[in-house]
Amino acid sequence: MSSSGPTLIQIEIAGIVLTIVAIIVTSLRLYVRARQKRLWIDDAWAALGMIFNFMLLVTDCLYLQDYERYPQSTRVALYYMDVQFFYAVVWSSRISILFTIVRLTVPRTFFRSILMFAAIIFGTIWALLFSQVWWICETESGWRTQPHPQCDLGRSVAITQMITDVLGDLFLIFAPFSLLYKVRLSRAQKVRVFSVFSASAITTIVSLTHAYYIFSGGGTKEVMAAMVEASMSLIVENLSVVVAFIFNLKAGEDPPSTPTPIVTFGSQPRKRVRDPLATTFIGVESTPIVLEDLSKSGLRSLKTDNDDENSVNSWEGKQAI
Repeated sequence: MSSSGPTLIQIEIAGIVLTIVAIIVTSLRLYVRARQKRLWIDDAWAALGMIFNFMLLVTDCLYLQDYERYPQSTRVALYYMDVQFFYAVVWSSRISILFTIVRLTVPRTFFRSILMFAAIIFGTIWALLFSQVWWICETESGWRTQPHPQCDLGRSVAITQMITDVLGDLFLIFAPFSLLYKVRLSRAQKVRVFSVFSASAITTIVSLTHAYYIFSGGGTKEVMAAMVEASMSLIVENLSVVVAFIFNLKAGEDPPSTPTPIVTFGSQPRKRVRDPLATTFIGVESTPIVLEDLSKSGLRSLKTDNDDENSVNSWEGKQAI
């Protein structure tokens, strides 16, 4: 392992802080969904990613600090676990984001089929990267005798990781656009929603940095970049739920006299179809919903009642004559 770059203590502290933040954000997401009784497949993948991230932190601490108390074979095993838990966090997070997009789609549509096929592709990429580490590192033997065993993954892993990370994140960024550009939202609301899904670009930047250090044999820099990428992937996957929860709290704090904007996807359903994957009904055919200010509608109804009362009085007057 190269001596340049961050120290082992710095890597461990950064990993602990980032992992705690990622676990807190994920726990908040799961709490919100459970309270709303809307837990689904994307939440299961988020919980799995949180478990993988915690296991990555544990193995990383053992690999960096307590390695002297373990035999060399255990150190090699810890390195393999470190690498595989890293891939598990990153790709389970991407699959969670993908299923978050799936739950916005209408069942039995061509676009949902594309998303489900993409989920299979993501799983295949994960398996490919998992296997690539084994067949590269098992052909090399010199790294196993190092105090801190670290396999030189080389250009093939770096290039594969670059291509798969960029393509995967680009798909997650642009896939929601076809769903949201027709939704009746204000400009500010659309910018907010697009920004949440575009946060995958943050993961892309970090993953490219990690791939660069793999390409150049970055030593401790590679380990640090891996820890940052794993935690950032877990944080980004929860933004769509956490941000919506925060804005709902803000809307609930508005005074009653101020009408709060209502953000909906779609409109009032005429026909309902049971989604075999989701826990809710999704409308297929829809008609526009017209929302109006309650204060104006109250004045209008009051005016109508007064008109009706005047008409009754006039009719009774004519009857008396």
